[in-house]
Amino acid sequence: MRASVLPMRIGVCILPEHPWREAEPLWRQVEEWGFEHAWTYDHLVWGGLPRAPWHSTVATLAAAAVVTRRVRLGTFVASPNFRHPALLAKDVTTLDDLSDGRVLLGLGAGGDLDSRLLGDRHSRGERTRRFEEFVPLLDRLLTEDDVEVEGEFFTVAGAGARPRCVQQPRVPFVVAANGPRAMRQAVAHGAGWLTTGPPDVRADEDGRDAWWSGVRELAARVDELEAQGRRDRPLDRYLSLDAGAPALSSLDEAQDRIGRAQELGFTDVVVHWPRSEPPYQADVAVLEALAGARA
Repeated sequence: MRASVLPMRIGVCILPEHPWREAEPLWRQVEEWGFEHAWTYDHLVWGGLPRAPWHSTVATLAAAAVVTRRVRLGTFVASPNFRHPALLAKDVTTLDDLSDGRVLLGLGAGGDLDSRLLGDRHSRGERTRRFEEFVPLLDRLLTEDDVEVEGEFFTVAGAGARPRCVQQPRVPFVVAANGPRAMRQAVAHGAGWLTTGPPDVRADEDGRDAWWSGVRELAARVDELEAQGRRDRPLDRYLSLDAGAPALSSLDEAQDRIGRAQELGFTDVVVHWPRSEPPYQADVAVLEALAGARA
């Protein structure tokens, strides 16, 4: 297991549930408090809050891009279940322009709730194959001209990277993966790997040891694949800290989880902006204290 030698970078995920007049101060605050990246979910509807108001991810990030100057902005995470890679490529290129090269493109295979909303149903195997087709095609659409592809799930006839991203050769991919096939996509195409930890294990008091053991196993699998991939530079490693129990339940809890993540070689962690009720119920004062503790 490799050790992280750089200071831990911390990001904050803001759910796209607020009207912009309420959301704008949150995005500004994440930057003002010195956090390195800010994210929002990319769904049509999210199972954690299925009846909540839910705003457009791309429009939200575009608005965030023009009211911030430093913090990196990301999708947490975009999936092929309702996004065609050619359309996503255009959105991402425009966001990279608006933000002057601050976009992080989080990508994942996703579940089936978004696709069912559009009248499509895909088995888990189909979602995996769809993702394996989606990531390399998106890579090409952001870096090449006149792409011609007729795949199992996506067809592109002459689309290309006009204009190019501000970041070269393209925006960084941060690939969410817990299984070996998606992990291979992270190693092959990603600048970073993202995990929420082992599925169906809560990081609360009862499941804490099992959760961290699972995170250690996932990181070890990526170690092996990364070694086999002979990459020019190591993957950045992102861990979402709020599995089952909010990391911001207290400053001590947040700092403990961040320290454990760093010991396991993670370069970045993500917490959620505190909400007044579940999920991610916590006090904003703890997030502010975490920012102050890093200053």
